[in-house]
Amino acid sequence: MIRLTAILATAMLAATGCATSSAPTAPARVFLIVMENHSFDEAMTGAFTAELAARGGVAASYHAITHPSVPNYLALTSGQTWGVHDDSYHSLPRKDLGDQLTQARIPWRAYMEGLGSAGCLASPEPYDPGHNPFAFYGDGCPANVVPFSSIGSDLASGAMRFSWITPDSCHDQHSCPISAGDDWLRQTVGEITGSHAWDPGSVLFVTWDEDEGLSDNHVLTLVIRPGGQHSVSHIRYDHYSLLRTVEDILGVAALANASTATPMRDLTGV
Repeated sequence: MIRLTAILATAMLAATGCATSSAPTAPARVFLIVMENHSFDEAMTGAFTAELAARGGVAASYHAITHPSVPNYLALTSGQTWGVHDDSYHSLPRKDLGDQLTQARIPWRAYMEGLGSAGCLASPEPYDPGHNPFAFYGDGCPANVVPFSSIGSDLASGAMRFSWITPDSCHDQHSCPISAGDDWLRQTVGEITGSHAWDPGSVLFVTWDEDEGLSDNHVLTLVIRPGGQHSVSHIRYDHYSLLRTVEDILGVAALANASTATPMRDLTGV
């Protein structure tokens, strides 16, 4: 009896030791940067972009959904284009990724470079409301949409689990040379990956909304993880795949066409 008690006590101590020695898994943080209007090959002419591709994951067969920009932004955030075929503003139902995260009480923000006191629909250039998809759902932006200048303090605190980042119309390579956007990416990616928020559960996606108007619409999408190694996927992905991947990581249901899209698990590792 004494021996049996000793054996049970030893087993309990061993089990307790195993439980206390395993580190808890850090909550996943997702960062998504959207650039503008360049094909895969064009985007790769950026020196930093090519460097980032050489040390991260590359979706080599990734395609945007359509032309022009706005329906692609809607696809990335709601899983559908809502029949939109232009770059005009359209008031849409609040059925998007932001609304999902808010309802699930997952902290998130969308950082818009150039967003000013005139608001998400009227701030002047180089801010572009057409590159702010969260303005389209529910007749205006939720409080989660903030100026890009707010990102530094949030990275320091690590408070956000999802961060959408829209450069202004110069830094997204829409209205300025590729080199201007590439330099902005160097600074911004460095700020993210050097921050308190960049922990083992983090992943950074960098994608281009569409190419320069070609029918193939082949665009570059990069997947960067802490300690991640270079890898190339030849699986055909699109903006619905990226949305599905983000939703899977954050634990919310897939919206619309994202529900049948292939998640990018070979590049994210999750």
